[in-house]
Amino acid sequence: MRLYSWNVNGFRSLSAKPDWQWFSRAEADLVGLQETKAEESQVDPSLRRPAGYNAYWLSAVRKGYSGVAVFSRSAPLAVGRELPAAAWQGEGRLLHLEFQPFHYLNVYFPNGQSGEERLNYKLGYYDAFLDFAQSLRREKPLVVCGDFNTAHRPIDLARPEENRNTSGFLPVERAWMDKFVAAGYVDAFRLIQGEKKDAYSWWSYRMKARERNIGWRIDYFFVSDELAPRVKDAWIEADVGGSDHCPVGLELDV
Repeated sequence: MRLYSWNVNGFRSLSAKPDWQWFSRAEADLVGLQETKAEESQVDPSLRRPAGYNAYWLSAVRKGYSGVAVFSRSAPLAVGRELPAAAWQGEGRLLHLEFQPFHYLNVYFPNGQSGEERLNYKLGYYDAFLDFAQSLRREKPLVVCGDFNTAHRPIDLARPEENRNTSGFLPVERAWMDKFVAAGYVDAFRLIQGEKKDAYSWWSYRMKARERNIGWRIDYFFVSDELAPRVKDAWIEADVGGSDHCPVGLELDV
């Protein structure tokens, strides 16, 4: 099974660019998109439901903000939207598809850079997400993908020392990533690629950061540890443009 995750930073904008030809080349079984910034009705029918795929969309209450989508060749057993508690609903951040071998969660985690209130919201969302994931895991394994908005370790960003006080690399955010891993979730990229350096999935639009590869790895595939032996490959497609993020991929033997 070939899975992808991509923060597209505006689906309508990206899908109008030649870069979206990536989708037809990817030969994916399952694609999770984040930051779609669109309601399903705003997307051209041929794009909102690609031929050969089941499509699921979730938008935020606020227009043009956040949003996630999933394209799946196989029809899921069930589809869920958002975390269970009302406090974490309305921003269009999570799609949950249940398949026979696993639960699949496509998540666009909050960004904490706009101030203390949003940082606290992000941390609360993290904890609520982990509780939800653990409840699902009692039934079957999990595959989690998306934009976590945190670089886990110094190897996961180009300039860790300069960003010690920047949300996305704060100790409290990284501590939650440690907690997530300790709970039994495996970073598929590190599982396959080990301590590979200079591997990033997001670059600022400023200062030619992408050309210089001054980036962050904040887009991930995690699997619950019982699925780890089934991970056959994991990679980053840094050459794919169209967004400030690039696609990340996972090959899973199911």
